[in-house]
Amino acid sequence: MKPLRQHNNRPVISYVPRVEPAPPDHASKVDGFRDVWLLRGKYVAFVLMGDRFQRSQPFTGPESAQRWAAQMRQEGEVEE
Repeated sequence: MKPLRQHNNRPVISYVPRVEPAPPDHASKVDGFRDVWLLRGKYVAFVLMGDRFQRSQPFTGPESAQRWAAQMRQEGEVEE
């Protein structure tokens, strides 16, 4: 007789794909601002619109990036 085969007891790893463009791992959150991240010396805003992130162009100041994020949120509310 053949020996019984061992069952596959490896744990199942659940994978959750990232929604792009999400804030990258090497970006750091700017304190005091809701949506602003510091990325390569520039300030970038990420706003979740529906199930996707909208990314701003790079700004030199965090206030500008936060204004862009607030404007995107306002426009998103109008469309819905």
